[in-house]
Amino acid sequence: MKYLHAMVRVRDLDASLKFWCDGLGLIETRRRDYPQGRFTLVYLAAPENPEVEVELTYNYDDEDYGSARNFGHLAFAVDDIHATCAHLQAQGITINRPPRDGRMAFVRSPDLISVELLQKGEALAPVEPWVSMPNVGSW
Repeated sequence: MKYLHAMVRVRDLDASLKFWCDGLGLIETRRRDYPQGRFTLVYLAAPENPEVEVELTYNYDDEDYGSARNFGHLAFAVDDIHATCAHLQAQGITINRPPRDGRMAFVRSPDLISVELLQKGEALAPVEPWVSMPNVGSW
């Protein structure tokens, strides 16, 4: 058996690609349009292990997917959790659970998919503004 990918449904493909690619730094590995089925699949991967993908499924017809809390989360290791969160915040992305401990943070995609960010290796020393920042919303 070989793990291939995790799939998440997205409502706005452009907003989702901005979050996943421009915000988190994933790369688009391939895209398949299925106009007859009224959907598009976009596969994304982290640069350090492109063999493991996140599949974004964009259905052309509007559908309510709910709050997405039943999905759980995707997790990515980052080189510098403070810099990553600052970059995401500069992109207008809410840091739902700031990296107060220098190790872990949570954000949510435009489609409410929780994304856990974990510091590679040892935790970084706690610093502001993260230490004083409260949790926001849910993740």
